[in-house]
Amino acid sequence: MLPAEQYEVVSMRLLPDERAMIEEELIRLSDLERCDLVLTTGGTGFSLRDVTPEATLAVSNRVAPGIAEAIRAGSMAITKRAMLSRAVSAIRHRTLIINLPGSPKAVEESLGFVLDTLPHALGLLRGTDGECGRS
Repeated sequence: MLPAEQYEVVSMRLLPDERAMIEEELIRLSDLERCDLVLTTGGTGFSLRDVTPEATLAVSNRVAPGIAEAIRAGSMAITKRAMLSRAVSAIRHRTLIINLPGSPKAVEESLGFVLDTLPHALGLLRGTDGECGRS
């Protein structure tokens, strides 16, 4: 979906459900690679091994709750189990990090709910888009 929307995919990594490893990768992608957007998949449920939201929040400077809320709201129209998602969205410096579900079908659905708004969000983080409601 991302290349079709003109996003360049610079890294795809499969990591175990280990909080320290997830944090390290999020820091690397944000600080060293300077990615505008980082998407995680999986690790957002109720299982004791699901630690992606905690790793994301540990490395972030600010939360962006509206994105995760929009994904959950859209997903609730598809399945009531969406309420079990603990996914978060947050900002580390100028990088937006979005936790997505683990299932490929749910990832596609979730991105569909927010993909059209991401260019503006990323533009705000880069300083290339103006604030909403300003001339």
